Amino acid sequence: MATSLSVEELKRRDTVLGMVLDSLFDGVYIVDRHRNILFWNRGAEEMTGYTAEEVTGRCCGAGILNHIDENGYLLCRRGCPVRRTIENGERVEAKLYPLRKSGERFPVRTHMAPIRDADGHTIAAIEVFRDISHEEDFRILQEKFNQIVQRYVSRTTFEEMLVQAQSGGESQAQIRDLTILYLDIVGFTPLSERHTPQEVVMILNSVFGMCDVITRERHGDIDKFIGDAMMAVFLDANDAVSAADQLLREALAHYNRTRAEEGQEPIRVRIGINSGTVLQGDIGSAERKDLTVIGDVVNTAQRIESICAPNSMLLSEASLARLNPETACLFTLEGDVAVKGKETRIRVFRPTE
Repeated sequence: MATSLSVEELKRRDTVLGMVLDSLFDGVYIVDRHRNILFWNRGAEEMTGYTAEEVTGRCCGAGILNHIDENGYLLCRRGCPVRRTIENGERVEAKLYPLRKSGERFPVRTHMAPIRDADGHTIAAIEVFRDISHEEDFRILQEKFNQIVQRYVSRTTFEEMLVQAQSGGESQAQIRDLTILYLDIVGFTPLSERHTPQEVVMILNSVFGMCDVITRERHGDIDKFIGDAMMAVFLDANDAVSAADQLLREALAHYNRTRAEEGQEPIRVRIGINSGTVLQGDIGSAERKDLTVIGDVVNTAQRIESICAPNSMLLSEASLARLNPETACLFTLEGDVAVKGKETRIRVFRPTE
């Protein structure tokens, strides 16, 4: 700025600087070293409801904007960013909530910077702020929308949707080594005939809700719900086995104790686990696609589940081979079994009793 810049110059509205600041849509105000307001532009007037005549000469902390931060702390009493700018020469950016003359708070994105004279001494501070009410409304709406979407699609699918939205392209199919956990509710058809549709939905939501929480805790991802069945994918076979064990021994057992107290029949499930290479990609039509996994490994996991005893799990030798020794020793060979679609028998293993 000009070498003649002074506090008196900053007060004037008829200078080039004053006219430029007054033409901005953003709110702008300038304070001296005592935080007395020297300049208040039209943008600040429109956003806050205070006219320049009302605030000029007053301390900005004297009940005018009364900024609070995102945690609700009143910054005029402690942590004032304008004071930091004046005393330390800091340039500060923050999201704050000033007070309108009408008494309403509104969110702003604000930038503060020192103003120095020709000798480099800080003589004032300038704050430029923008009303971000619409941006905040959109952010909240977006977060609520994201939460709703994640109720209906897997975490992997949701994250892939974000990547595609940001890049503008479509994901590429991948060959991945994964472990598939396939769970099915035993005797669902007769169960649904004995209960109202609302009760059936409640049972499914209870069981699948447990599955979802446990799967996430064990670093897996629900790929899809298929009627009374569920399929989850894991990078680590140890996590898949741990999730199945927790579901059977703890979550489902507790759920059935509660049902017994209410005079209701127990819910039984079967779990099949298989590991290997699968194709993961977007499957569907141009209008609707799901990020899912397909292949013989998936089909085999489902068929292993179908021969499993109620309230137990079976896993393939491919999954057993991926377990650490401490976990693998907890399983016993069930036998070589024939499964639909396989020409040769496969070896399956059950937890040692």
